[in-house]
Amino acid sequence: MVKQRWGAIALGLMTTAVTGTAVVLPSVVPSTGVVAQSLADEQVNVRVYERANPAVVTIRAGRSNGSGSIVASEGLVLTNEHVVRGARVVQVRTADGRSFTGSVVALDRRNDLALVRLNTQGQRLPVIPLADPRGIRVGQRVFAIGAPFGLAGTLTTGILSRINPANGDLQTDARLNPGNSGGPLLNSNGELVGVNKSIIVSRSGGNTGIGNATSASVAREFISRNANNRSPESVAGLPLNPTQRSRLGITLDTESFVIDQVQPNSIASRVGLRPGDRLLGLNGRRLVRMDQLLDYLDQSPEVVVLTVQRDRRIANLRIRL
Repeated sequence: MVKQRWGAIALGLMTTAVTGTAVVLPSVVPSTGVVAQSLADEQVNVRVYERANPAVVTIRAGRSNGSGSIVASEGLVLTNEHVVRGARVVQVRTADGRSFTGSVVALDRRNDLALVRLNTQGQRLPVIPLADPRGIRVGQRVFAIGAPFGLAGTLTTGILSRINPANGDLQTDARLNPGNSGGPLLNSNGELVGVNKSIIVSRSGGNTGIGNATSASVAREFISRNANNRSPESVAGLPLNPTQRSRLGITLDTESFVIDQVQPNSIASRVGLRPGDRLLGLNGRRLVRMDQLLDYLDQSPEVVVLTVQRDRRIANLRIRL
């Protein structure tokens, strides 16, 4: 941390040594309108915090720590994929000090989202509502709540600086730090407009003050698709049922289609697939979306033909399921 040396400054009185005579300058008194606006802004800050903070949680997954938002009162928590990466079970602490065990039930590596289901034993929890995506605008005030450096319940404010036209990601100047990952980016109504996920650092590694969040529209679709998941079964960041999981026995990166893991004694291991192999095609067609593979497996086929790249070699594998 950089320590700054501050000089003592007396407001409303300055002296000059030019003539050796003290010159009293008039104090600047804020106008009534400025004071009123400042008080109004302060009240918004307090209102947003009091509405949202009870539903913001701290997540511990191994050595990783992050934040999350309770989005369903039975204990469904929205966070970042990178916060829970590699974990099936995590520890979650609420703002009022309660601790719960949570199971990771859905992952989306591409958008850096994850869902955790808490074992609440019937307890109902406060929630953060998701904002209407049509109301998310550049220039609006935003608020981030999370646990930067483990300091749970920390509030920072800023504006929504940019919306990425390619993927809808939100850019903000609200201060984010390690530990804010997975926490909510909120509007003035205390509604979730984004899920904080990253910061841009300078070449020296310093925080530039520019943060990014996955948009509420992407988060809403992710929650809708996975809200009923009850067990931590996922392949390639997308939910699969046990039959699909056992059919191939591989875990894929959703963007590159590179195999991350091959389960021992699975079909994939028996046909010789290895971590690092890249899937290029499915049944003679280029593999563009993970949904292509999942939809095909949903049909319970007897055979699948995968085009696989290993190093510079490409081969077609005919696999009987």
